Amino acid sequence: MPEPTKKDETPNGHPEESVAPDSNGAPPLPEISLEVSPPPDDDDAAATTPSPTPQAEDANSLKKLSIELPNDSVPVPAMGRKDSVWSLGEGQAPEDLEKPIDTPPLSTLLIERPQSATVPVGGDITFVAKVEAKDLLRKPTIKWFKGKWMDLASKTGKHLQLKETFERLTKIHTFEMHIIKAKENYAGNYRCEVNYKDKFDSCSFDLEVKEAEQGSQSIDIRSAFKRSSEGQEDAGELDFSGLLKHREPKQQDDAPEVDVWEILKNARPDQYEKIAFMYGITDLRGLLRRMKKIPKEEKKSEAFAKKLEPAYQVDKGGKIRLVVDLADPTVELKWYKNGQEIRPTPNQRKYIFEHKGTQRIMVINNCSMNDDAAYSVAAGDEKCSTELFVKELPIKIVKGIEPVKTTVNERIELECEVSEEGAQVKWMKNGVEVPTGVRSRYRVKSEGTKHFLVIDDASREDTGTYSIMATGGTSEAHVQVDLKPLKVYQDLQDVTVLLGQPLKLHCEIYPGNVPGRWYRNGQLIQPNDHITIIHRNKVHRLEIEASSLHDAGDYTFVPEGYSQSLSAKVHIIDPPRVHLDSLNFPDNTVTIVAGNKLRLEIPISGEPAPRVVWMKGERVILDSGHRVRAETFGDQTSLTIDITEREDSGNYKIVLQNEAGEATASVKIKVVDIPDPPEAPLVPTVGGDWCSMTWEPPKYDGGSPILGYFVERKKKQSSRWMRLNFDLIKETSFEPKKMIEGVPYEVRIFAVNAIGVSKPSEPSKAFTPLAVTSEPTMLVVDDVTDTTVTVKWRPPETIGAAGLDGYLVEYCIEGSNDWVVSNKELTEKTKYTITGLTPGCKILVRVKAINAAGASAPRSLQHAILVKEVIEPPKIRVPRHLKQTYTRRVGEAVNLVVPFMGKPRPKVTWLKEGKPIEPTHVSIRNTDCDSIIFIRKADRNHSGKYDMSVQVENHVDTAVIDIQIVDLPGPPHSVTIEDVWGGNVALVWTPPKDNGNAPITGYTIQKADKKTMEWYTCIEHYHRTCITITELVVGNEYFFRIFAENMCGLSETATQTKNSALIVKEGLQMKTHDYNDHDFKEAPKFTQPLINTFAIAGYNTTLNCSVRANPRAKVIWMKNKIAIIDDPRYRMFSNQGVCTLEIRKPSPYDGGMYTCKAVNDLGEAQVDCKLEVKGGFTFYELMQRGVPLHLIDKYMNETKIVEQEK
Repeated sequence: MPEPTKKDETPNGHPEESVAPDSNGAPPLPEISLEVSPPPDDDDAAATTPSPTPQAEDANSLKKLSIELPNDSVPVPAMGRKDSVWSLGEGQAPEDLEKPIDTPPLSTLLIERPQSATVPVGGDITFVAKVEAKDLLRKPTIKWFKGKWMDLASKTGKHLQLKETFERLTKIHTFEMHIIKAKENYAGNYRCEVNYKDKFDSCSFDLEVKEAEQGSQSIDIRSAFKRSSEGQEDAGELDFSGLLKHREPKQQDDAPEVDVWEILKNARPDQYEKIAFMYGITDLRGLLRRMKKIPKEEKKSEAFAKKLEPAYQVDKGGKIRLVVDLADPTVELKWYKNGQEIRPTPNQRKYIFEHKGTQRIMVINNCSMNDDAAYSVAAGDEKCSTELFVKELPIKIVKGIEPVKTTVNERIELECEVSEEGAQVKWMKNGVEVPTGVRSRYRVKSEGTKHFLVIDDASREDTGTYSIMATGGTSEAHVQVDLKPLKVYQDLQDVTVLLGQPLKLHCEIYPGNVPGRWYRNGQLIQPNDHITIIHRNKVHRLEIEASSLHDAGDYTFVPEGYSQSLSAKVHIIDPPRVHLDSLNFPDNTVTIVAGNKLRLEIPISGEPAPRVVWMKGERVILDSGHRVRAETFGDQTSLTIDITEREDSGNYKIVLQNEAGEATASVKIKVVDIPDPPEAPLVPTVGGDWCSMTWEPPKYDGGSPILGYFVERKKKQSSRWMRLNFDLIKETSFEPKKMIEGVPYEVRIFAVNAIGVSKPSEPSKAFTPLAVTSEPTMLVVDDVTDTTVTVKWRPPETIGAAGLDGYLVEYCIEGSNDWVVSNKELTEKTKYTITGLTPGCKILVRVKAINAAGASAPRSLQHAILVKEVIEPPKIRVPRHLKQTYTRRVGEAVNLVVPFMGKPRPKVTWLKEGKPIEPTHVSIRNTDCDSIIFIRKADRNHSGKYDMSVQVENHVDTAVIDIQIVDLPGPPHSVTIEDVWGGNVALVWTPPKDNGNAPITGYTIQKADKKTMEWYTCIEHYHRTCITITELVVGNEYFFRIFAENMCGLSETATQTKNSALIVKEGLQMKTHDYNDHDFKEAPKFTQPLINTFAIAGYNTTLNCSVRANPRAKVIWMKNKIAIIDDPRYRMFSNQGVCTLEIRKPSPYDGGMYTCKAVNDLGEAQVDCKLEVKGGFTFYELMQRGVPLHLIDKYMNETKIVEQEK
């Protein structure tokens, strides 16, 4: 809602303070009904529409909006304007109830409005307004006001803070106004306005600031309202210091006590000053402020039932109705405007007075700014007043100004039409207001709604953008002022002149008496000794005797007073030249060390600037090159090589070209560098701590002769190189010394010339200084046969860094010196058997230690050896654990090793119970020193005593090995119930027929209630064959079963009692009825079959089915008709008849036909399904998973066939 214009304000923007009261003693403000209508489109328009108001609470009532000014003021009389409060009415005039009113839709932006509140002095308070943003594209604009004009956005500080937040989930904007440490003058009416595009909403609320309760009613008001110090900041505040200073008792005055408060309450406001002066009160302003805070008793008006509202607002040209309701319709009523009575005139329709019952209405038609005034109505002695604010409509541009194009000295008139006569407009040129004074070249005039800007004598300076600004819009147009045209008989011609030759420019124009000016490159040319300017009638000429480079450029001849100009270009040319003399290089040769930056600058000349091309051979050097580039700047050209290399050496050619000719020159550049590194050196010979090395000179000496070489070496595992010579080596060979034996070394070479040291050569192949070991020690004869001799020895005492690769054994016949190598390959053992000898001969034997450095000195036997075998009687060495019975369970492997001695190789035989052992049942392997008996899967038939005999010629040795294979025992033979008494049952049984080839160690007895048949263990490891079971439950009927136990465990089955034992209560006999038990036994039957399934490779999958059977069936899972047993990739579950097979991370190999088979004593059943695994593995992945090769081949072929079919 637009803000009304405030009338009577002081220069600082605050309303004037007045102490003059109303005639009725400051009565409360009356309520006013407001109806505002826009200007009618025609004379017949009679309907009125109310002005926009805040959100309506219901259809018939409007919210009241009241705003109180920030400064407190005493109500003023009707002649002065009552600006302190203005409001929108709460209803509609009675006479308008019959008229149809088009109510515009009220906006509903505020979903939570700030409420009126009370705060004590010095307290804090917060007002909250919320706006829903679901239908808003951007944040709405909110303003907080105090009164009707003070914008609080500029008042924020330590006492006032404004805060904005936005909740994204609820899409609600929250606006808060915090008042901190409230003061008394903060009290008043506040307003909150929200705008969003064409939507508007507002809400008003009141803030009341209460001060601490005054308990000093007996305080002397005359002392309290005396100024403590005139003109200071605390003027007008209470000062009770005067009451505290005089403590001595005073003589009481005989005059009666005077209550000044009561006098002031009953007096009229115009008498306040007189009363204050009478009783010595000097702080009149503080007194009035306290008087305003005293609650006043509102007097009921006797003349008005409903008064005018404090303020009204209407648009300019609109109509407004001022309505009052009289308590007494016979009272004479008078209307006033700014204190002047409004009288009706018969011919004027400005003011219309209407009577409707007790209502008195004044209608103001076609409101203008003159109607913006204070209005009051008097009914007898009572009077009520209000203010009318007229909102001026914006002035709109009806017809804009049009662009103008003219020439110098012409008249320019810009015209614009606005929407209203007498409107104030502003003319602008290029954004600056046009001066319209007496001496200005611009004239402004208006005719009705048309406005004109006139320029009588236009000039080129008047060119620009002109605009007119009104309150409701702007319009702009461009004005172009050009010079007048000129006739040209002969124009200026472009000229090209050699440097130093004369230059002439001339032209012919009409009229001939027009002077002009010559310009070169925009600069005015003045005649001098060098330049001559001639004007003869129509001919204008410019002559230069000897042209220079500065005379080149764009020449322009400008006739005075005309828009046309003549121009031409003058080119001064000069043949190009290269000035190599300034380089001061012998033979134009530049020498530079590789790696440095070379910048060769050569002066050149020529006009126009010649085109420069650098070339090396047939290759052109560009200015955009990265490392090598050519650049030309004005009078010089340069060749730049950022990092010179040896390839940059050579002749460089410079070619210059322009319009005047061509020039060439050449420069030689020589790049010297360090030599190339030599090739890797060779190490032909290696000693214990030295070596010899040779190398070849480098292929490129860097343009300077090789002066010598440096040699470095390092350990192979190290990164630190050590220089071996500090004086240059002239030769290409060297012999390093003082190396550590057994440590690998590398060597490298540096070449040196006058420029520097080359990069190092590649390291040589690693070499290790090594020495041979000492001779082997303690060589002795270990064994002799008819054809072999076995010797053994100890390793050498000194092996060295080269280590020991092995031994070489040699022998020779006694009496000869022909040593024969017995072992073709080195042996690492310290024992060796020489074979292929002739029986009865004598031989000598020696041993050498071999390493990387070669063979050591030999170690020889002192005496010759006779090749003849020695007989040794046999001896069996039975291990300790085989000297007693050797026990194993059925299915376990038996592997026994029995060592023996004897020479020559003994003959070994085995017997079982005196009979030969069948090789198909028991495997026996014999060596020179032991015999091994092996049974892969032991059976009870393998039990028995095994006889071993070892024979060497006539010598024999024997041993007996007792082997016992044990198994689980069978169940007891029979179990009977001997007696039942009380809660006890006596059981008797016989031992099992099959004890599992091991003694029975005990029995396990279990019981089961006949109702549930769930078995519970009563006792374990029981040794006797009779027992009494106690603590049985009376009334239950029990069955019993017994397991036999030996060293292998419990028997697989148990023997159950045929009869049951009924536990009855003593003294009672129960007669049992005979009945046939229902047979619940059933063969397996699948109630839910398997379903064909697709699985993803690498992700676990399950197969499910359900089976019903009694007794419980044994479930067997098969893949491709092969049972799945102990495969970690499968997990099997069975719960309440639901059978599940889980396949962990299946691969395509796991696909196939799966079968679930259920078996019990009554029969069997099976179901099948097909599993297909998608997303296969590669050949390598299948190999890693341990899949056999034939299955991988089958899977790969199936995959290819499936892909071809797809």
